[in-house]
Amino acid sequence: MGLFISLLVLSILIFVHELGHFTAARFFGVKVEVFSIGFGKRLFTKKFGDTEWSLSAIPLGGYVKMKGQDDTDPLNVSFDKDSYTVKKPWQKILILFAGPLSNFLLAFFIYIIISFIGIPKLLPQIGDISPDSPANISGLHSKDIILSIDNKPIVFWEDIGKEIQISQNKTLLFKIKRNNELKIISITPKILTTKNIFGEDEKRLMIGISPLGTSKTIHLGFGESINYALTQTLQTSLIIFTGIEKLITGVVDTKEIGGIITIVDTTSKASDAGVLALLFFTALISINLGVLNLLPIPALDGGHIMFNLYEMIRGKAPSEAIVYRLTVMGWIILFGLMFLGLFNDINRIWG
Repeated sequence: MGLFISLLVLSILIFVHELGHFTAARFFGVKVEVFSIGFGKRLFTKKFGDTEWSLSAIPLGGYVKMKGQDDTDPLNVSFDKDSYTVKKPWQKILILFAGPLSNFLLAFFIYIIISFIGIPKLLPQIGDISPDSPANISGLHSKDIILSIDNKPIVFWEDIGKEIQISQNKTLLFKIKRNNELKIISITPKILTTKNIFGEDEKRLMIGISPLGTSKTIHLGFGESINYALTQTLQTSLIIFTGIEKLITGVVDTKEIGGIITIVDTTSKASDAGVLALLFFTALISINLGVLNLLPIPALDGGHIMFNLYEMIRGKAPSEAIVYRLTVMGWIILFGLMFLGLFNDINRIWG
């Protein structure tokens, strides 16, 4: 069941991405010859209008084949009026950008759905306390509930970090609840070294506590859900962009690259954990798909966007020979990354 849900989620994300390209192409009068979910041999094909809608044997991607545009053969062009080739560079850029944009919009709407279902937020109840930390020295105990810091109410765990970071290393008054008793404890945060999500050392003001794990589900109104969805989409996109930068600069090891097996396995585990976990992970993968397709690699949307930006700036398209060579190089990079991800997946499976 988990495998079925994983493939269904991937198919939906791919369909949304390609539908973005399809819609923009048709808006600008470009003929779409094939709309395929999956690669390889076509298992099912139905023609509607000028487009063949197909379901192919390898459900690990998809494509929209527009007249006059073929990534497998960049020299295969057409100069008919309904061809991609004859469209202005800005129109081509919009057609190309529509795919990733559709993935960002899908994630945005998923986050709105999540906000209506209910967002689990950690409560400010202390779990572990680091030895020799300010919290331990000051007398905080596990299972203490933090009610306020310097008379500012603490509702959720994330509020604690915010108040500590703006404290500028001054002593703070923590109002806590312990076994139905209220206590006031003075704590002076200090700069400690921790690891960020990319494994880098990071110095932050901390008191040395971690959450117990108790949580509360909150429901947002319409206006709040829009703000939440926008914030989550932008923050997740930024994290993924930053992760790619860290990968290129060597901060993140290439062993961390996951392939299709990791995606399917994690999606399956998320579905087992419940609808909310599956929705969160689907939004993450959708944004990831959008970001990766915007990378300036020939054969990806971002690479084609770069070609068209070049044409807009120079007033002429790059030579066919250069486009061909760069596209071939782009395919080599993509296949290399795919095989690296698959290699890492197999290594993880073998332990």
